[in-house]
Amino acid sequence: MTDLLALAITAHGGLQRWKKVAAVDVSFAHSGRLLEIKGYPGHRFTTLTIYVDQQRTEIVGMDATDDRWIYTPQRVWIERPDGTILEERDNPRAAFAGHQRNTPWDRLHLTFFMGYAHWSYTAVPYLFTQPGFMHHELAPHVENGETWRVLEVEYPEHIVAHCKTQKFYFDQDGMLKRNDYSVDLTTGHAAHYSFDPQRVDGMVFPMLRRVVRRTAGTSHVNAPTTFLLDYSRVRVRNRDA
Repeated sequence: MTDLLALAITAHGGLQRWKKVAAVDVSFAHSGRLLEIKGYPGHRFTTLTIYVDQQRTEIVGMDATDDRWIYTPQRVWIERPDGTILEERDNPRAAFAGHQRNTPWDRLHLTFFMGYAHWSYTAVPYLFTQPGFMHHELAPHVENGETWRVLEVEYPEHIVAHCKTQKFYFDQDGMLKRNDYSVDLTTGHAAHYSFDPQRVDGMVFPMLRRVVRRTAGTSHVNAPTTFLLDYSRVRVRNRDA
């Protein structure tokens, strides 16, 4: 583990604390240009659960129903509260073949995207200690008068992510400030900013995220917001609960 990753993990609550976590529940409002393009305009109020020991996310509130949208890498499905399956899709990533940025998404497309994205967002930086991850520190980055340390991370094949190689920017205390990636599913390039870190049951989570367009390594902070996530609640579920 690099000293930067160790610093970041400590700043966000510590690896020993993370190992006691079974799941994390979050409630948030979200909106943005990407959702509009894909056919889901306006503000949406959603509750989501990610599970630590498996790539699984459960989502409620993506539409006006109480349906539960469930993501795993191999299968996504939508079910009623009583467990009745309404829609399902195996090998969900293959369903994005040939898509461009303006290609509309059905509910299962959105389940896959929201599921893997939020699972990864919530598990950073602890995720990088898992087998198969490669990471090294790059030269420091200066933005808005601050100097941030930069960790380049290569994801293993078995972890679904926006793209294989991403950059994570941390302040001098190890707090996450920004994440750069390309979104393979939408052919876009993003700078993902994290704000307002709050401690919840010994863990630290950003309570506001804003994603903007990025070109040639430069973020367009005054550009339209691609994605905005405003969290109202975070709950940590421990293994012994």
